[in-house]
Amino acid sequence: MSEIYGFNAYSPKEIAERVKTIGVSKARLPFLQTLMLGILAGAFIGLGSVLFTLVKSDASLSFVVSQLLGGLVFCLGLILVVIAGAELFTGNNLLAMAWADKRITTRILLRNWSIVCVANFIGAVGLAVLVFLSGHTEMNDGAIAEQYLKIAEAKCTLPFWTAFFKGMMCNVLVCMAIWMSFAGRSVTDKTIAIIFPITAFVAAGFEHSIANMFFIPMAMLIKNFGNAETIAQSVSWAGFFGNLIPVILGNLMGGSVLVGLVYQVIYRRTQEK
Repeated sequence: MSEIYGFNAYSPKEIAERVKTIGVSKARLPFLQTLMLGILAGAFIGLGSVLFTLVKSDASLSFVVSQLLGGLVFCLGLILVVIAGAELFTGNNLLAMAWADKRITTRILLRNWSIVCVANFIGAVGLAVLVFLSGHTEMNDGAIAEQYLKIAEAKCTLPFWTAFFKGMMCNVLVCMAIWMSFAGRSVTDKTIAIIFPITAFVAAGFEHSIANMFFIPMAMLIKNFGNAETIAQSVSWAGFFGNLIPVILGNLMGGSVLVGLVYQVIYRRTQEK
């Protein structure tokens, strides 16, 4: 009883066990439940992206202030995922711990990642369509629409390896945010644990695959159906997948290997001794 209602944070060793146990539960969710929770997560990250773009469209802010404030409001996305409950591909990269512990098979692991990634895409693009139809991009005299195009153009022109390493660094911080949220026992604990790593990855300009599933399709909607003046020639499906492939690979490396498998090795060896 004291363990359930205690006030102390879970220790890193306890977090590792919780991540693996919950990872098994996530991996074994029925298809429809996984799909629906994945759609929600894509939309949640998209909402954080909307707020980020709103901040970045204010030309009166300095670069550092706009990056930090943009990162802070982007935290809404992961807070919604963790607190409200949803399945996010980048966070689910931590399922690698349960796989390495032989609690789930490779087939089950890849099944979860595939379903959740596709579902995140559906949610992110679906939200982009709804936000576009709402007229949101016309705010601030069209500066928001121009900002979406500017963001997407920068993403679609990233060299492969730059996108890969930006994706890797992003998901180190995202998975550390998820990891630390497992230490908390309350909504406040979990929220505080999320804020600093997520603000850091956004402010540093790293690449999140699910956020990009919102940003680039939104820019394509603006380019093809909006009134923005920017041409943004690189904003296309080719540019989208040219960004998404290396960023997903980088996210996998950062979250699964540099966080999940590193902690698995640390605490597995501790237990074996």
